[in-house]
Amino acid sequence: MTTPLIPPSPHRRPNGRFFNPWPGSVEHGFGDALKWMLARARTGKLGFNGRGTPPSAVPAEPVAAYANPNECRITWIGHSSFLIQIGGFNVLTDPVFAERASPVTFAGPRRISPPGLALESLPRIDLVLQSHNHYDHFDVVAIRALARRAPTTVWCAPIGLAAPLRKLGVKHVSECDWFDSAEPIPGTRVECIPARHFSGRSLTDRNSTLWCGWTLRAGTKRIYFAGDSAFHPDFAEIARRSGPFDAVLMPIGAYDPRWFMSAVHMDPEEAIAAFVALRSAHPSHPCVMAAMHWGTFVLTDEPVDEPPRRARAAWEQHQLDANALWIFAPGETKVIGA
Repeated sequence: MTTPLIPPSPHRRPNGRFFNPWPGSVEHGFGDALKWMLARARTGKLGFNGRGTPPSAVPAEPVAAYANPNECRITWIGHSSFLIQIGGFNVLTDPVFAERASPVTFAGPRRISPPGLALESLPRIDLVLQSHNHYDHFDVVAIRALARRAPTTVWCAPIGLAAPLRKLGVKHVSECDWFDSAEPIPGTRVECIPARHFSGRSLTDRNSTLWCGWTLRAGTKRIYFAGDSAFHPDFAEIARRSGPFDAVLMPIGAYDPRWFMSAVHMDPEEAIAAFVALRSAHPSHPCVMAAMHWGTFVLTDEPVDEPPRRARAAWEQHQLDANALWIFAPGETKVIGA
């Protein structure tokens, strides 16, 4: 087995808090966040204010209870939420259906495009891949609803999130450290993958739980859900360890201003560079990139429709197959055949 560039568990401090182990990773504190928020208020960038056009939802196709196990159907719900029908299983990533990505219902980033699938229209979910606990990825109302609807659903989560999920009614949680692998359901295989990010839902719990991406294998297909991540040097190594992948779900948005966001989010050019690094390990294996983490909540300063434009331009610069970059509309389904 290839030795990873980042061996297991170099990312936890003696006090139990987690950190990004890559050289040059800088964690911005509350003072920097306040500086940015004041600058946003002065320049009128606080909130949507018509900066760009949100993606238009398409009428969602009726979702089959279970898809053909020989194909993989991927439907974008919005932000980092996908329904993946793979190998005869129904899988959700970071299910968020809330109107706001916020601890309160009256303030905070409001959804600017509706969920592509309504929560009540989802098929029975077998598996949920949870990347971390930020409000735009960890929706307590949706988690409670999913737990009530399907008590047998298994959630895969990074270290520290099993207890919060159980408090919300989840019965079955597989909690993993980076590079841990598991078979949460017979016929599936997941691996917890490093990401360069952070966690926290208040001023006091920063980095007390881990963050991650996930690989998923079911049937003949293998998916990499990159979670929420800045660029780091280990994408090629991830592909060598855990690939080849048939699809990579890659974040492309929430990146400006770079002085603040580069430590936690990729810009579109970095997202395409990460995909190229992933492809370098298995260049002959067909793989698509599904763009995510854009066009749903206004979290940062770039226009909401800028990420896909820049991603397409970077894709062309790398001379990649135009059909292999998937920019979804909310509710749109794309299929990887047998």
